[in-house]
Amino acid sequence: MPTQPRPLERYLRLIVITDRGLSDPRAVTDVVAQALHAGAPAVQLREKAQPPREILPLAHRLRADTRRAGALFFVNDRLDLALAVGADGVHLGPDDLPVGAARAIAPPGFLIGYSADMADAAHAAVRDGADYIGCGTVYATHTKANAGEVTGIEGLRKVVRAVDVPVVGIGGVTPARAPAVVAAGAVGCAAIGAIMAATDPGRAVAGFLRAAQRGARRR
Repeated sequence: MPTQPRPLERYLRLIVITDRGLSDPRAVTDVVAQALHAGAPAVQLREKAQPPREILPLAHRLRADTRRAGALFFVNDRLDLALAVGADGVHLGPDDLPVGAARAIAPPGFLIGYSADMADAAHAAVRDGADYIGCGTVYATHTKANAGEVTGIEGLRKVVRAVDVPVVGIGGVTPARAPAVVAAGAVGCAAIGAIMAATDPGRAVAGFLRAAQRGARRR
């Protein structure tokens, strides 16, 4: 965890999810550096195509960069990789290691997020030890090939009502859409393309953070 911990909800106002294809020709580390400089409170390393051995150096680098910035660092899917680099947590999905199994071997204070677009799946994940839920796809997106059906704002609200942990909206979320996501009860948003493909990632991050404040006032 960062040296000056804040409530988890504050870190989850925005999770920047990496994608080397969208950041190209810029390095993922360069885009993340701009996001952190603009105040991004959390970063998730997402590498679906690369084996863990090849991802390890990047994971170590992002762990170091997020620690210096006082931001949380998550690894998508791979609990082993997250533990190996001292990440703050892992984000799991339905095809990954079950939440209960991950919780059984994770150290104290280690955070586990879980992707769920239905209230019952979210509730089960929290029962098994999830610290937060990533809910989506809220809006249509082409970033994730397996994103599933669009849940919409109403689907997001149902998940928020079903659990007593923070919920983050993901899928097609932009700074312009973020206020509606937060107004529906989510504590924040997770973004891939809106930041990794942005001409000015820092400006995009600032836009998301301002939008989260506006959405909170609309609740």
